[in-house]
Amino acid sequence: MTASEHPTEPTLPVGVGPWPGGPDAWPDNPRYDPDLLAEGDARNVIDRYRYWTMEAIVADLDTRRHRFHVAIENWQHDMNIGSIVRSANAFLAAEVHIIGRRRWNRRGAMVTDRYQHVRHHEDVASFKTWADAAALPIIAIDNVPGSVPLQRADLPEGCVLLFGQEGPGLSPEAVAAASGVVEITQYGSTRSINASAAGAVVMYEWCRRWA
Repeated sequence: MTASEHPTEPTLPVGVGPWPGGPDAWPDNPRYDPDLLAEGDARNVIDRYRYWTMEAIVADLDTRRHRFHVAIENWQHDMNIGSIVRSANAFLAAEVHIIGRRRWNRRGAMVTDRYQHVRHHEDVASFKTWADAAALPIIAIDNVPGSVPLQRADLPEGCVLLFGQEGPGLSPEAVAAASGVVEITQYGSTRSINASAAGAVVMYEWCRRWA
């Protein structure tokens, strides 16, 4: 993918200008994007990936993705879904699974979904069938009766972290499909925290233990 094919890439005060020395000094490697070499790279990527094509970045990420997956129920077009996808990219999740509606609000993802494998499941039953076939336990994240505090909970190295909608949380079907339910310990007056914040907390805890 070339620089001209990144119309929605956010303009951020980061990045690099054109490759020094002009075309004669360009690296001879197919992972580099000629348009980015010529025009500069202002994408929100780490320095390791400056001037790389998107395909090359995804291929490199695929060589070292972590063993946890992230799943999100999508019944209400929750805007938090995009933010959870962004965190999944930051913490190098193996894959993101959208359960329910195929269309989801990508705005919060800030184009990180382009670097992240995303799979759709029509309903909880089809998602559970996939997880069982992949031998991945489903760990639901919700503060429902019987949930285990995150600091004491078992987070297997290979697992799917399942998040619900902002407000209603996980559906009863999703909780029933899980092999464990985990809650984030809180210390203030609010009963719950933002769904995307919860996603980042749990993904970080998985990385703290396993990465």
